[in-house]
Amino acid sequence: MSISAPSFRAVLGMAAVLFTSSALAHVSLQTKQAPVGSSYKAVLTVPHGCKGSATTKIRVRIPEGVVGIKPQPKAGWTLETVKGDYKQPYTRWGAKVSSGVQEVVWAGGPLQDEHYDEFVFISYLSDELQPDSTLYFPVIQECEQGVERWIDQAATNKKDAADHSDAPAPSVQLLPKP
Repeated sequence: MSISAPSFRAVLGMAAVLFTSSALAHVSLQTKQAPVGSSYKAVLTVPHGCKGSATTKIRVRIPEGVVGIKPQPKAGWTLETVKGDYKQPYTRWGAKVSSGVQEVVWAGGPLQDEHYDEFVFISYLSDELQPDSTLYFPVIQECEQGVERWIDQAATNKKDAADHSDAPAPSVQLLPKP
């Protein structure tokens, strides 16, 4: 059995689409590394909906030590922040802070499954964070039908375990202070 050139190109095209969509299959952070004691612009990329259903809500949990959160509003979406006390005080530009934003929620849209978008906030990575460690930003993606939980984190004894998960939490590798 032989495959005609147009059929072969169609098969290759479908394979390319499948490979590309699996490579971009989860919510991720655009900037993968940042130094402690510095500003950090988190750009969360949402490449798809939930099994074909449009995204209607993005919830991101802010890890301890990330302070000074200022989310960017999006046209067609409402914006909510959930505030609370930190487990300990953190230093931001030389001042101690003991409470702030712990979760950011964008609701609205909808963002169709065949489209992608970015959800952005600025923050400060406090001096108390450990360089050469990974910070995880768990995300819940709610859709018209279904939910995706991008919450898996690497176990401390299994380097890069979240990279091999079907639902990895977006993460940033912390670098030493400049």
